[in-house]
Amino acid sequence: MYKDILLSVDLSDAEAEVRAAATAVEYASAFGSRLHVMTVVPDFGMSIVGGFFPKGHEQQAIDHANKALHEFTAKHIPAEIKHRHIVGHGSIYREILRHAEVVKADLIVLSAKRPGPEDYLIGPNAARVVRHAAISVLVVR
Repeated sequence: MYKDILLSVDLSDAEAEVRAAATAVEYASAFGSRLHVMTVVPDFGMSIVGGFFPKGHEQQAIDHANKALHEFTAKHIPAEIKHRHIVGHGSIYREILRHAEVVKADLIVLSAKRPGPEDYLIGPNAARVVRHAAISVLVVR
């Protein structure tokens, strides 16, 4: 049913992503799917803000995220599941949607954050992905 599954994880709270990873692995195993595991390094949105950081800080953040993503998958994605790593950079929900299109994903799996006063039910990025995705989205609580 699903050939390509995009799993988006927030590595700033990797332990909260374990259930979403386990769910994606279960689906990938059941359907023989490829798993595209991604994380997104957010940009600062305005060059004036970025000017306060040292030169090359974004590339360092991307490199750090790539290393952390490999560590996460080594721990939570079994070797027999075909998977690849993707580190996006920019607007979180836009990067998730863009990469879903690039890898021709059939399903996006992501976790819902615990609601705070500003995020009732699911976080703002998950809500935007659900609202704008052209494919099915599984939000894991």
